[in-house]
Amino acid sequence: MMRWGGPSLADTLITPFDFFRVNPFSMMRRMADEMDRLFGEVRPAREAGGELLWSPAIEVSEAEGKCVIRAELAGLRPEDVKLEVDNDVLILEGERKSEHEEKKDDVHRTEIRYGRFYRRIPLPENASVDQARAKFENGVLEVTVPVPARESQRRQIPIQKASSASSAAS
Repeated sequence: MMRWGGPSLADTLITPFDFFRVNPFSMMRRMADEMDRLFGEVRPAREAGGELLWSPAIEVSEAEGKCVIRAELAGLRPEDVKLEVDNDVLILEGERKSEHEEKKDDVHRTEIRYGRFYRRIPLPENASVDQARAKFENGVLEVTVPVPARESQRRQIPIQKASSASSAAS
């Protein structure tokens, strides 16, 4: 299970066998996402215009044939959020704007908080993105993507005994 936009340490460890089982493009995408997450936590990101970016908390889980992504977007409306799928990656972006105005006697105070967000969340390779569904409730966006069971490519290979003529020639 991933939280705060990135996988746990156990999810990020790569064994030598992963190089044979995993699509190399998926591994590169995973590495790029981890680098983005790492540097995003070290310093606040800024766009070219100098606008401050923020990153909503994300939780990803996969169980019972579904990949479920939850994003905490308190204070936003569904119209403030754009959700797309591009090459097995869920793209979540939008902008948060908040204004607070206070008037007391002679003092008029206005506070404006804003920030854009952009998250790329890798989906399982065999995810049925055309059947994805999203709902927004109480400040939480939940995206559900069906993931069909993977058929195992594993099969047994029979081992033949060497003939006595071929072993004598060796």
